[in-house]
Amino acid sequence: MDAIEVIVTKRDGGELTTAQIEWVIDAYTRGVVADEQMSALAMAILLNGMDRREIAAWTRAMIRSGERMDWSALDRPTADKHSTGGVGDKITLPLAPLVAACGAYVPQLSGRGLGHTGGTLDKLESIPGWRASLSNEEMLSVLRTAGAVVCAAGSGLAPADKKLYALRDVTGTVESIPLIASSIMSKKIAEGTGSLVLDVKVGSGAFMKTAERARELAETMVALGTDAGVRTVALLTAMDQPLGVAVGNALEVAESVEVLAGGGPSDVVELTVRLAREMLEAAGVAGKDPADALGDGSAMDAWRRMITAQGGDPDAALPVAAETMTVDAPSSGVLARLDAYGVGLAAWRLGAGRARKEDPVSFGAGITLHAKPGDPVRAGQPLMTLHTDEPARFGRALAALEGGYEVGGSASQELLPLVIDRVTA
Repeated sequence: MDAIEVIVTKRDGGELTTAQIEWVIDAYTRGVVADEQMSALAMAILLNGMDRREIAAWTRAMIRSGERMDWSALDRPTADKHSTGGVGDKITLPLAPLVAACGAYVPQLSGRGLGHTGGTLDKLESIPGWRASLSNEEMLSVLRTAGAVVCAAGSGLAPADKKLYALRDVTGTVESIPLIASSIMSKKIAEGTGSLVLDVKVGSGAFMKTAERARELAETMVALGTDAGVRTVALLTAMDQPLGVAVGNALEVAESVEVLAGGGPSDVVELTVRLAREMLEAAGVAGKDPADALGDGSAMDAWRRMITAQGGDPDAALPVAAETMTVDAPSSGVLARLDAYGVGLAAWRLGAGRARKEDPVSFGAGITLHAKPGDPVRAGQPLMTLHTDEPARFGRALAALEGGYEVGGSASQELLPLVIDRVTA
């Protein structure tokens, strides 16, 4: 085989054979297929798509490019969750210890933020001492100690995906549903979890802007998981406004701790409990109800064990930004609209996110919201507080917010329901 033959087949709208897919993924991982050739193939896939067989073969080939983890030594079922990312989406932080407190093991490999969406590892790294990089043996030890582990994927897990993801990021092929689905699911299947719940975000702050596109992605990923023997379910959830009231690394950790303590914003609590119930059902665990575990302190206990087992100090003070600025309501009325993308972009410009994978983040940077769409406000009342270590960043953050919020006589933003739909095999 040769790369040109594979590229031309897909360029002309043909189906790739399983043998072609296995060869091109292996050859690209080994450096036999060049970046420019894989770029051309990725663009052909973006334009012409793949059918279910092709996507499944592509996913299997990426899994086989590295190791596959095994949790059979554990005495309880495993469950994991993956979110496609959004603004203020800190759900993994309270969710992993909550599910552990209810009777399932949660081995979760997470990522870092890029652009306007935050990354779970960046948030947790704002806790002094906490470590994202663990060996497989350390992961198993943390699981046995705390019931949950959240860490970075090792270099041996789906290396083909790591290489291809970086290429897609710079070639305008990120939006391809077959490539998104196979990227996510190759890592999740290789991770070895027995069941998986997918949180597919919909709205301006998500990669999938419409419910139709999100449903297509969800159905594709559920099919991939099911075909691989992983019990998989997906929820389509709202990302037309930020989730909770905190956007930014340490700010979101603090909000997550509030949820684990039995408080926190109602939308964060509702989605955390709903996802926890889905994970426990998928894992076949009929234990404590997640709402009870938030109320009786057992989820907080699991959080403290998990953070401590990964070198963090759950009692340490979190980083605080050096400078703050408030954005006030221009008039009295109702906060009629608050755009998730604008808030995420502003938080990124304040230092909470990164433009390139190697960029550092400011752990204290971000935005605290004082009102959500539909809330009454008075002229001069703070709508949000901006946090940054570099005052020069305020101007660009304010520019990102221009047109992103509106105060009027009534709500003009027709908000999506928090959980839009549920997708199963």
